[in-house]
Amino acid sequence: MQSKAISLTERDMQRRFDIGQVLGFVQDHSVYFFFAAVIAFFAVTIGDNGFLSVTNFFNIARTTAMISIVAFAMTFVIASGELDLSVGSVCALSALTCGMAIEAGTGWFVAVILALLSGLVIGAVNGFFVTRIRIPSFLVTLGMLQLIRGVDMRVTYTNPVAIADKTFNSLFGSGKLYGIPSLIIWSVVFALIGHVVLKYTTFGRQVLATGGNRVAAEYSGVRTSNVKFCVFMISGVAAALAGLLYSGMMQTARFNYGEGLELSAIAAVILGGTSLFGGKASIIGTFAGALMIGTINNGLIIMGLDVSEQMIVAGAIIILAVAFARKPSH
Repeated sequence: MQSKAISLTERDMQRRFDIGQVLGFVQDHSVYFFFAAVIAFFAVTIGDNGFLSVTNFFNIARTTAMISIVAFAMTFVIASGELDLSVGSVCALSALTCGMAIEAGTGWFVAVILALLSGLVIGAVNGFFVTRIRIPSFLVTLGMLQLIRGVDMRVTYTNPVAIADKTFNSLFGSGKLYGIPSLIIWSVVFALIGHVVLKYTTFGRQVLATGGNRVAAEYSGVRTSNVKFCVFMISGVAAALAGLLYSGMMQTARFNYGEGLELSAIAAVILGGTSLFGGKASIIGTFAGALMIGTINNGLIIMGLDVSEQMIVAGAIIILAVAFARKPSH
């Protein structure tokens, strides 16, 4: 009897272990399941209104490119245990810098360099205050968000800056390569670069180590302050690139580009499986999270919901997805 009881107990434990493995797998890859569920929901609800067309899926990926690129960089920031809320205003600053430089006759290439440098400088300033002055990143980047947005408005007095350079607009917005929009190419290329850097390079391992356990990482020889400084510069450059993509797509630069971009990027990162407390991250998951947000917005627009209803439904779906993906604490 005792051996039978032991056997039943072991079998029960094995069954629980198998169920736990399945649940763990589902939670780790929940963004993909929710993404598929979202597509299925809109496919059934909308019907033949063009949601499932290749053109519409291209449109979703194209309009989500800016969120995706900022979210890739935000993945590194959050994985290191920090947060960057300034990306939206940096995006607009970059767009205006580029537009004004082209308008001044510098040529599109010099204008692009200046725009990227503006993002790099803001990222370096954020990194300096976080790593050297030891101010929490939430406060530093929140203040920078307001400061740079004010600069964006003051420089142009909220007037748009038209960009008539055809080469720039084609490269960063309306162009295509073998039928694939340039915006999609930008996002896919940076997704691949981000994935390789995070998973297969020393820097990527240092980012994860810094966010996972900073003290242990420092004892292992990782210069965590330098790592964090670098991820803020990466975030600034990514936000600047997003500004260029906005400008190329719209063929103009505006002070309000990137409003709410930081929230969408953070949501994409968390949906993709990156821990908000650092140490765990997935660029491919982030990409899926960004595309899911774009798909939700696209589907709700086709359904004819107004802006307030879109915000309510999209927010509810994101909360449910994050809640499901979150592992319970023991």
